[in-house]
Amino acid sequence: MSGTMGEPFDLCATADVAAGEIGRRELPGGHVVAIYNVDGEFYVSDDVCTHGEASLSEDGMLDGYQVECSWHFGRFDVRSGEPCAMPCEKAIRTWPVRIEGDRVWIDVAGLE
Repeated sequence: MSGTMGEPFDLCATADVAAGEIGRRELPGGHVVAIYNVDGEFYVSDDVCTHGEASLSEDGMLDGYQVECSWHFGRFDVRSGEPCAMPCEKAIRTWPVRIEGDRVWIDVAGLE
């Protein structure tokens, strides 16, 4: 891989998450992330909504750069993790992403 990543982790193939869809993967240690494909651009965040215990990858809906939680219809920007609609007030964690060939890699440095 070119460039530097603290601890690169091969998350999935780009073909595993279709445009406009959300994928789900488990990281080392069991931490789960959501993978978003917005017109061929990939973003990764923690999978659980900060307002409730809803899975964004299983029950969320992607609308452009925003993911909507199905529990209370709060929204987050997948690029930054920042909340975009109430009742969500706390950002979700996002992960640095790199595409190498047909693979999606994230930097898992600092994974707790």
